[in-house]
Amino acid sequence: MPRLRRWTRIAAALALLGAAGCPGGGGGGGGDTPPGPPQVQLSIEQVFPALSFSAPVAMLQAPNDTSRWFVVEQGGVVRVFANMPAIATTSVFIDISSPTQIAFRGEAGLLGMAFHPDFPKDSRVYLFYSHDGAGGLESRLSEFSLAAGSATLDPMSEHILITIHKPEENHNGGNLAFGPDGFLYLGIGDGGGGNDLHGTIGNAQATNTLLGKMLRIDINGTTGAVRYRIPSSNPLASSGTLCNTDGTSGSTVPCAEIFALGMRNPWRWSFDRATGQLWVGDVGQNAIEEVDRVDLGGNYGWRCFEGTRSNTDVSCGVPGPFIPPVAQYGRSVGVTVTGGYVYRGTRFQGLVGRYIFADFGVGTIFSIDSTAQGTLNVTDGFMSALSISSFGQGIDGELFVVDYGGGGLYHIRQ
Repeated sequence: MPRLRRWTRIAAALALLGAAGCPGGGGGGGGDTPPGPPQVQLSIEQVFPALSFSAPVAMLQAPNDTSRWFVVEQGGVVRVFANMPAIATTSVFIDISSPTQIAFRGEAGLLGMAFHPDFPKDSRVYLFYSHDGAGGLESRLSEFSLAAGSATLDPMSEHILITIHKPEENHNGGNLAFGPDGFLYLGIGDGGGGNDLHGTIGNAQATNTLLGKMLRIDINGTTGAVRYRIPSSNPLASSGTLCNTDGTSGSTVPCAEIFALGMRNPWRWSFDRATGQLWVGDVGQNAIEEVDRVDLGGNYGWRCFEGTRSNTDVSCGVPGPFIPPVAQYGRSVGVTVTGGYVYRGTRFQGLVGRYIFADFGVGTIFSIDSTAQGTLNVTDGFMSALSISSFGQGIDGELFVVDYGGGGLYHIRQ
């Protein structure tokens, strides 16, 4: 690809995801790696070519509905269109793009959406977005419902479930999904800046804040006036403390919403529909991008580790033990990981059971055996020439990619 185009895409990646350009953290690391795991042949094919989207960050279908696709635009609009190859028009599912509601700049904006598993019988839909609050930038998890007698969400139906105050404007995370257990999961960045310089051990390692965590809540119950409750198996559920009003407990008491910790900026993640395993792409700082298999109560190392590289630029104490990534790659390979899916479709048998993910900055699409053990040092993949902000998985298990820069949608194939 032309050199100018490559670096234009890298600049866009840094603006959205806050990857290598953050201050702090040593360079190098992950560059001198042994040969990576064997790749399988991949290719991409544009779908819905008559459509184009503005800064798209997610693509999904509603439960049990193969007739439509939804695309989330970072600026605050969710668009819906018929699942027909020649479709040339979209309609608005919800629009929260007013500057009084959403902050759209850099990494901030509308970043995630999840349908209630019983949608549309249960009309609730969840959005994660940035908002300019009185004290600065906030991340919000909000619940919306279908307007009466309508197929669109009512912006006035909003209930704010969680508000998280941000010390910096980057590292927002923002992906949402319901797990196979029926609970709602959220991926939250460490709060921003270089080296997670927040408190004595950083936000990602501190259990009294939601920043730098994977969260899990039960939206089919309440806690007093709060419109969710804590699953009893959450590792810190016994604290009984909800951190929904500002993202912190306000003391040393742990936040009951935490499912796992030690994340820098979990950008796109998914559940393997065959095994239930949670896979997370966690954006690195200056050296290593990583992919984690995330389990209940796990600690995935940041700010103490970037991939398997010890982060010697900060003191860390001894909050471990840490779980190393299942895959990683250094700056000679890419700069900003985008988490993907384990392929469980039927069209391409050579892909079944392989975890497919990408690098937003250079456009490479990778695949690894989802049963691999240890930490794989990934060195090569398929060069897509796209700025892949997200993957989409159809109800049939087929996979798609979302091109942030060009605004197009593509199908993964062999």
